[in-house]
Amino acid sequence: MAIIQHLIVDEFGSFIAKKSGRLRVTCKGEKRVEAPLMHLETVLVTGRGVSLSSDVVAACAEQGIPIHFLSSRGHPVASLYAAGLTGTIETRRAQLAARQDGRGLHLAKRWAEAKIRNQANLLKYMSKNRREKQPALYQEVRLLATEVLDHLAELEGIQGETVDACRGQILSVEGRAAQKYWAGVGKLLLADLNWPGRRTQGATDPLNAALNYGYGILYTQVERALLLAGLDPYAGFLHVDRPGKPSLVFDLVEEFRQSVVDRTVIAIVNRGTELTLDERSRLTEESRRGLAKKVLARLEAVEEYQGKRHPLRAIIQMQARRMAAYLRGEREEYGAYLLAW
Repeated sequence: MAIIQHLIVDEFGSFIAKKSGRLRVTCKGEKRVEAPLMHLETVLVTGRGVSLSSDVVAACAEQGIPIHFLSSRGHPVASLYAAGLTGTIETRRAQLAARQDGRGLHLAKRWAEAKIRNQANLLKYMSKNRREKQPALYQEVRLLATEVLDHLAELEGIQGETVDACRGQILSVEGRAAQKYWAGVGKLLLADLNWPGRRTQGATDPLNAALNYGYGILYTQVERALLLAGLDPYAGFLHVDRPGKPSLVFDLVEEFRQSVVDRTVIAIVNRGTELTLDERSRLTEESRRGLAKKVLARLEAVEEYQGKRHPLRAIIQMQARRMAAYLRGEREEYGAYLLAW
C-alpha cells in the first residue's frame, strides 16, 4: 500500500473522520481512502461540500498536520494549524521592525532577483532539448532568457532607505522581465492551447487555470513553512499589505514558482495530458486532482541546496528559517533559492 503524505479531498459530499490513528474519507457511505496520521504531511480540501469531524481537527493539530482549504480555482480559503504556531514573539517583532530599515529592502531585492534568475534558468532548461531538433526556436528562447537576465542590472541599481520607497521600481523591473519570460514559455508549448498569454484573475483557458491552481497549492506549503519559522504570513515586504492578504507568503513564493509549479504544469501540457475546464472555466475535478498530485509530488523531488540534496518542500522550510535568522540579526544577508538547470 502506497504511503499517503498529502491527503487530497475534492469529491462533493465527502466526509473526513478519525479512526484508530488514521483519517478515513467516505462519500455517500462508501470508503474512498484511509491515510495513517503518522505519514501525513498535509490535508488538502479542494472541493465543495466536504465536511470533517472535530476529532480530525484535534488529531491533525496534535500531529502538526495543517488542513488547507482551497477554492475550485486554487485560491486559499483557510488553513487550520495548532494554536501554538502563532505564539512566537521575538521573530515577529524583528519582522515588523525590518519594514522600516534596509533589511526589508534587501529581502525584496533578493526575491525579485531570484524570480528573474529562475525564470531565465527554466527557459534554458526547457529549451535545451530543442537545440538539435529546432535550432531556430532554441536560439530564440535562449535570447529571451538573456533578455530576462538583462533586468538584473537595473534591479541592483535601485537605491533607497526602505522597501516602501523602492517597491514600485522593483515591481516594474520584475514585471518587464516576466513579460519576456512568458513570451518564451509560449514558444515552448507543444500543444495548441490557443494560449492568450499569462492571466491571473479571471483566467478562462486551461494553462492559466492550471498555473493559478498550482500556485494555490504552493501558497499553502509556503504559509506552513513561514509559521513553523515563527514568521507572520501577513506582514510582507515586496508585496504591499492589505487586510486578508498573506503578503509574506507571496514574497517567499517568488523563489519557488518556476521550480515547483511552472515546470510541472508546462511538463504536463507538453506530455499531452489534457486539462479540461467546466462551463464556468474552472478545472474539472479530475484535472484538479491530477494536477494537485503532480505539484505535491514535485515538492518531494530532491534538488541541490547548500551543497547537499533535499526535497523542495524541505528547502522551502529552510529558506523560511534562513529569513527568520536574517531578520533577527543572526545572518548578515539573505540568499534566495535558485533553480538549477
